[in-house]
Amino acid sequence: MSTAPPFSCSFSPQLPELLVRLKCSIAVSTYQAGKIVFISAKDAASLVQLPRTFNQAMGMAISGNKMAVATKDEVIVLVDSPDLARSYPKRPNQYDALYVPRLTYYTGQVDIHDLHWGDQGLWAVNTSFSCLALLTDEYSWIPKWQPPFIDKLASEDRCHLNGLAMRDGKPRYVTALGKGNTTQSWRRELTSGGVLMDVQTNKIILDKLSMPHSPIYHNGLIYFLESAKGRLLACSPDKKTFDVVKNLHGFTRGMALVEDYLFIGLSRLRQNSSTFSDLEMAKEATHAGIVVMHLPTRAIVGELKYHSSVEEIYDVQILKGRTRPGILNTVNPTHKSALSIPGATFWAQRSK
Repeated sequence: MSTAPPFSCSFSPQLPELLVRLKCSIAVSTYQAGKIVFISAKDAASLVQLPRTFNQAMGMAISGNKMAVATKDEVIVLVDSPDLARSYPKRPNQYDALYVPRLTYYTGQVDIHDLHWGDQGLWAVNTSFSCLALLTDEYSWIPKWQPPFIDKLASEDRCHLNGLAMRDGKPRYVTALGKGNTTQSWRRELTSGGVLMDVQTNKIILDKLSMPHSPIYHNGLIYFLESAKGRLLACSPDKKTFDVVKNLHGFTRGMALVEDYLFIGLSRLRQNSSTFSDLEMAKEATHAGIVVMHLPTRAIVGELKYHSSVEEIYDVQILKGRTRPGILNTVNPTHKSALSIPGATFWAQRSK
């Protein structure tokens, strides 16, 4: 049997059409493969992918022309430079955007999950220390909030705090896989101990959830993924009730909203994983990819399935207004030649 080439995938014909119409590209993080993958429409009938290595890539944050990526022990901030994109020596005039590394936060190995920009700066879900943190150039990070059932900061991943939704520029809603206060206590009720919480009130909105992830606040509702049941839920934070929006029949994690469309990540679960191998969902989670749902009608309008390289997706983000973006990482020295100053850009000659 022949082996599928790296990042081989199949997709529904509607997906490139939709990306063309929305004038955007998809960014996917896959910590298992250690990649950020940009997915763009080459035309209305075909897609093109651009994978770049980022060590254990997890959460991503997009704000204007900035992009942040959480890695194994750093958070890397990249900035889009259309001028550098046009003059990129290896592929001139191919990209309409080029995300170039400009800043690295040395956070240490604290298992950062979701990232978001807010009024105060770049927020990180510090899963190891069960807290929300602001990233800074003075410290590894600044702890700002922790669930009331966590009694101290400790590198023990007590509740597996993972998801963060912003509201009015501030952290407002979080997801966690449990509400215990001892080392990795969330594992004891893996499929029934999850919670959705209000950061402002310190109250639990929903409990007994099955591995909740990826909350988004939109039009008065909190949309989030109940990963181990493969479904998308919508919660009214005031009424503390929820509606099952869609059963997606796979392990759901990573979600982004653009206009009326939700882009949702699916993961193929490893049978040898201590976290996933015993889940009933493991039998259904047979592929990794992306599904696109039209929120008003709840109809699936596009899908991509990976056949190689990608098994576990953590985050999905949308690059608005970028139809063929490029990205440089800090592994390859090319980024050191990409120079920008106010009003000008240069590709420096590397010394031998």
